[in-house]
Amino acid sequence: MSRVFRGWWVVAGVFVMLLVTAGIGFYGLAVYLRALTTEQGFSVGAVSGATAVFFLVSGVTGLPVAAYMAKRDPRPMIAAGALASGASLVLLGQVSQVWQVYAVYALFGAGFAASSLVPGTTLVTRWFSRRRSVALSVASTGLSAGGVVLTPAVATFIDRYGLSTVAPWLGLALVLGVVPVTALLLRPGPEAMGLLPDGDPAPPPGSPAAFLGTLALEALRTRFFAAVTVAHLLAMLAQVGGIAHLFNLVADRTDQDLAKVALSLLAISSLVGRLAGGAFVSRTSMRGFALVLMVGQAASLIGLAVTESRTGLLVLTVAFGLTVGNLLMLHPLLLAERFGVRDYGRIYSRSQLVATLGVASGPAAIGLLHDGLGGYGAAFTLAGLASVVAAAVLAVSGPTRVPAPVVSPASV
Repeated sequence: MSRVFRGWWVVAGVFVMLLVTAGIGFYGLAVYLRALTTEQGFSVGAVSGATAVFFLVSGVTGLPVAAYMAKRDPRPMIAAGALASGASLVLLGQVSQVWQVYAVYALFGAGFAASSLVPGTTLVTRWFSRRRSVALSVASTGLSAGGVVLTPAVATFIDRYGLSTVAPWLGLALVLGVVPVTALLLRPGPEAMGLLPDGDPAPPPGSPAAFLGTLALEALRTRFFAAVTVAHLLAMLAQVGGIAHLFNLVADRTDQDLAKVALSLLAISSLVGRLAGGAFVSRTSMRGFALVLMVGQAASLIGLAVTESRTGLLVLTVAFGLTVGNLLMLHPLLLAERFGVRDYGRIYSRSQLVATLGVASGPAAIGLLHDGLGGYGAAFTLAGLASVVAAAVLAVSGPTRVPAPVVSPASV
């Protein structure tokens, strides 16, 4: 009986890493800020910018993380990132001034960058080629699973015992959930173990070398890189802003019980959509699929802007959720398809840094539009239009693949 390809163990390790860092970190940010306003008496306005600091520091830190991974085993760096994240949670339970919240969130963002998406997607991209979309969809489902499984438990414990009591245990749980699993399951790449991506057999002696990919300096000058990056920035601005305000929109138009149901449906549909999308995109054009998703996201956001009925709100929430996970997954897939694996970490981290501006500003942008334009109707409509613009930018990105170099028989 054939053994399981080592790359699938890497996928399992990345899944657990993302589940823990997203469930206790990414999705937990709103829970921690709420606790700080209720327990410490900080105003919402005073501490709300800390989330933007988290994302901005995370984006900047992704650059040295990618440079480190290009030359070294990533496991010590992931362990250091988990320790930094764990320490930030311990410190978060002890803050007494607003500036301390921002400092702790900056440390948290740096730790998150070293132990989440950049190392995770880079490793999966190295281990898979033909089955990359399936592998990445399974691994990145850890993000949604963390929000479904861990974040509600985090919120329950904090509500019951208080942030200062629970925070040290959350820090310990994050470290223990990431470090041992990644140390056992992750490996830098298949070549380091004498393997090929997807578990393919080694080519016959004398075969031309496989095309490894484009160097970062060359990739950053292409229209494709610019278009994918700008499109993802706009799509994430609309998406993260919509996610952040969905609860309030549904609660304002119906009640809080339906708003809780909507959030659960959003998480579940995101998880299901990502798994289905990973299998589907391997059989079709990645860019075409991304365009359909961006237009679908626009339609669901604009629908949410104008719908008042309870059933309509839930149906549109599911439609929105189906686009959420897939758009996040397609960002690294598009870059890997076009530029290969040689300098993927550096390429993705720079694109992710720019796209982080959309993640960081989306919630604030919709909040300001809500206040300035008198409600969520106009705010969600404009978010939907941002997703339409994202699709238009991606549509003119140019070729998604570079033709393989022709090797003459004499050169083999």
